[in-house]
Amino acid sequence: MYKKRLASFFLLFTLIALVFLANNLYNSYTFKNSELPLEMQKALASKEQEILINMQRNFGFVQEFPLIITDEIPSKLYGVTTKQDNAKILIYLNKKVMQESFSYILESVVAHEYAHALMFHIGEYDPKGDGHSKQWQEACKKLGAKDCRRYVDSERVILGKLPF
Repeated sequence: MYKKRLASFFLLFTLIALVFLANNLYNSYTFKNSELPLEMQKALASKEQEILINMQRNFGFVQEFPLIITDEIPSKLYGVTTKQDNAKILIYLNKKVMQESFSYILESVVAHEYAHALMFHIGEYDPKGDGHSKQWQEACKKLGAKDCRRYVDSERVILGKLPF
């Protein structure tokens, strides 16, 4: 009798775990193969407007840069800013990490990348330290980023997801 109950419990637990896993796989597949959800698009647009207001307030001008959502950059990079040969400055945000770390992207990554774009735009990009100069750090803070480190603080992202 005890073995039968234990086997039934194990079977039920396994079925629940499989349903949970299938749901997660479906959600990941759907996110990866669809447009960015409207709520995320609106949040990014709102954050960009906030950054542009900070740019006007702190630098005396406004310059928008295209935000491109892509899954073509490595997962360890949350964002990348490039200046092309034709002087066009583009900001790429990594879609692969958005589903799990969207709040971190909003709080820090968008302004972080906008600070790089701003440094390119005003001709103050310093390739030493991958463009993370003192002037860049100041611009990053003035644009409203909560975290102006060189790379993503993985511990902060993980701890931010915990319910306590």
